[in-house]
Amino acid sequence: MENNHIKNVLGLLLSAFLVSTSGALGRYIAMPSEVIIWFRAALAMVFLFIFCKIRKDSIQLKSKKHLVPFIVGGIFMGAHWVTYFYALKMANVAIGMLSLYTFPVMVAFLEPLFLKLKFDPMNIVLAILVLLGVYVLSPEFNIESTTVQGVLFGLLSALCYTIRILILKQYVTQYNGIVLMFYQTVVITVCLSPVLFFMDSSGIQTQWPYIVVLAFVTTAIGHSLMVHSLQFFSASTTSIISSAQPIFGIIIAFLFLNEIPTINTYVGGGLILATVLIESVRSKK
Repeated sequence: MENNHIKNVLGLLLSAFLVSTSGALGRYIAMPSEVIIWFRAALAMVFLFIFCKIRKDSIQLKSKKHLVPFIVGGIFMGAHWVTYFYALKMANVAIGMLSLYTFPVMVAFLEPLFLKLKFDPMNIVLAILVLLGVYVLSPEFNIESTTVQGVLFGLLSALCYTIRILILKQYVTQYNGIVLMFYQTVVITVCLSPVLFFMDSSGIQTQWPYIVVLAFVTTAIGHSLMVHSLQFFSASTTSIISSAQPIFGIIIAFLFLNEIPTINTYVGGGLILATVLIESVRSKK
């Protein structure tokens, strides 16, 4: 039992690491955010379809009642990705990811309303600790700069991501993570298809290797693992443990984009990691 719990926590942390690659990739890829997300979703959809065929997972809906929630969840996932990439391009990887990671606070507040669960005050305490870490990590910025816009897009992205998590949480016992992500990518691909007609997509000729990594590693593998983790943890626990993502993202940005962390990064990052460890132990119960 204990080994299973450790395995599940490690699986969630692995998914957090893989998903965190979106920070550096989103800032580096030189195309409009909406175009990047369309290619990301379309390629991930293909990869996920292949995964389903190899695993012999049925992609058929188990009930017609699931269609509307899956479409709504996909729309919120698409909105999360687009606004998140706007945040990354307007600010930097650290600010974009850290503003997004206010979402554990939102999940802790909204989960009892969505899923009719008993409110757990400890989730609020841990989420606030994450928020404090984000506050310490965030550098000072001029309110007239694009950084403020980046933070606002990050917060909007966090809200969209929160709603998407809470919608999918209701179906993780009926569908595995790969199938759920397949549905998500189908919806996003269809909804964003019009952008190919009025936005410049010529950059794909030089950016396709990074798009493939974003679609395969970050999305098809990383997000499927994260959705899979919802089977073993509450939405609040999953959100709080996955808050290790900004740390991973900042390290990746330092190595590949030369974005140098400050002392605040280490202090705030320590608070976030401490919260991850506390919730990992607490969730075992």
